[in-house]
Amino acid sequence: MDSSTIVSAEFPAIVCVNPFAGGGRTRASLPRIRKLFAERGFCAEFVFTATTKELESQAKTALQRGSRMLLAMGGDGTFQGLVNAAYGNEVVLGVLPAGGGNDFALALGLPDDTVRAAEAILCSRPKCVDLVRAKTADARERLYVGGGGVGLDAEAARHASATFRRWPGRLRYVASALRALAGYRSPEVHVEFPGAELAGITTRALLAGVLNTPTYGAGIKAAPGARTDDGWLDVVVLKDLRLHQVLVLLPRLIHSGELRTPHLIRVQARTVRLTTDRPCLFHGDGEIFGPTPVEIEVVPRAVQVLAPIQQ
Repeated sequence: MDSSTIVSAEFPAIVCVNPFAGGGRTRASLPRIRKLFAERGFCAEFVFTATTKELESQAKTALQRGSRMLLAMGGDGTFQGLVNAAYGNEVVLGVLPAGGGNDFALALGLPDDTVRAAEAILCSRPKCVDLVRAKTADARERLYVGGGGVGLDAEAARHASATFRRWPGRLRYVASALRALAGYRSPEVHVEFPGAELAGITTRALLAGVLNTPTYGAGIKAAPGARTDDGWLDVVVLKDLRLHQVLVLLPRLIHSGELRTPHLIRVQARTVRLTTDRPCLFHGDGEIFGPTPVEIEVVPRAVQVLAPIQQ
């Protein structure tokens, strides 16, 4: 499907705008994006959505009316909502990064600046990418696009979307993790790989993540070798650390996003099952999904997403 043939005055691209993304970043860049699209003759209709439920409803309505290009203006969580609404339809999706964490957009090669990303989108072509499907203990199934996991990062996700939601980029997630660390007790996590000849991992872990992208938490390089189109999940387990060990990691995390420590385990798999010794919540793209145990699988070449043409 060529993006140049599916947008018209009759069937414009639908841009689902999260007005709360990035602490006001969306509203600041929206007038320039409207102007850019108009100047380039790119037909687009902007729809404001206050909640994920509203976004998914608007996206499904647009699909029923014949729209074949849907864009999300916000962060990874906003794009996740669009993906869950559109999956299974013949549609091209796109993301205009305007959130606190834009790791999926980064993995696609889009600029972090929202207006520059919009310019890149206009020159992009559809690319098939993988998604991740998670099924939590309460039988809820949901797709996510970038990173998910249990442990400290799931606890930090709650603070990132509340107390620190207006903080910029990676600092927001590091501050949220430090806040969550206060009084935190790491669970024992058992990681299994159903159907694969891989030994399971059992350890007391600060976090256990399952990624589709090289980074999460606004650029933390948890799985540098991960790709969004290789049909693999990248599993990252950070063993339990004492406070002084966490503090040693912080300067590099804040400055470059690098996560280097001998306490880190990285494995590739297609399916993963996470079990914990006490009830823990699993998150995907910073959105809480439900309790453990969690079954996770890659969904190869699941959707078409606009991505810059690689030189």
